[in-house]
Amino acid sequence: MPLLDALNWKWENATAGAVAGFSTVAILHPLDVVRTRFQVNDGRLANLPSYKNTGHAIYTIARTEGIRGLYAGFFPAVFGSSVSWGLYFFLYARAKSRYSKGSDEPLSAGYHLISAAEAGSLVCLFTNPIWLVKTRLQLQPSLHQNRPYSGFYDALRTILKEEGWHAFFRGAAPGLILVSHGAIQFTIYEELRKLAIHFKRNKRTENSDGDILNSFDFATIGAMSKIAAMMLTYPYQVIRARLQQRPNCDGTPKYLDSWHVMRETARYKEGFLTCHEGQGQPFRV
Repeated sequence: MPLLDALNWKWENATAGAVAGFSTVAILHPLDVVRTRFQVNDGRLANLPSYKNTGHAIYTIARTEGIRGLYAGFFPAVFGSSVSWGLYFFLYARAKSRYSKGSDEPLSAGYHLISAAEAGSLVCLFTNPIWLVKTRLQLQPSLHQNRPYSGFYDALRTILKEEGWHAFFRGAAPGLILVSHGAIQFTIYEELRKLAIHFKRNKRTENSDGDILNSFDFATIGAMSKIAAMMLTYPYQVIRARLQQRPNCDGTPKYLDSWHVMRETARYKEGFLTCHEGQGQPFRV
């Protein structure tokens, strides 16, 4: 019976993660489109529109491309986010259960880090083709390719035909480095949660009842852990987005690898600090 309860708990976590991923993408997808276009705009492509800030970008996209432009790549974004978070929560829970070996003692921060990294690595490799297609669909309305992808499945077929199966894993290397984002986030989250529980438990009387942490506590802890992880890993998101762009008309990719992206960024812009450009601009109003 305990085994059945544990399996049900893992699937509940997977379901909750999938629902959360879908809801987030559905609400915030236009900002994700803006962020992706800021990330790949190195100032050298004349056919890429120049946006001043987030508000100007949303207005320009809506005026020139309509609502379809703001929701370009929506299906792979929803599909990828739901699969990623659902699979991540499931694998993360399984890893923690395996490392705890049936003990009721809480895991150390090190085991939380290992569990998160293990789950994140598997999710990254499994979903990289989805994110590659999402990035290309978000960029193609502004790049004006000769033959744009008509949708998710057409993009999969075209990439496989023109570039081969290995193209689906472009950007996987920085993606694997980005696994540290989830590892950092969930490790900080777990540690902050334990600290909050310990702090509130000490303030309570023995006769007090109810949940120790409320919704505001969980939201605050989640926001703090997310911000910390984002600040440390964002440059790798820029590198991955630039690697996942569609090749030039002659079939040659704009960037060969992660090191090439960093060299070109340092050469044509203002050094490696440019990697944070996409992070600041989409939220500047």
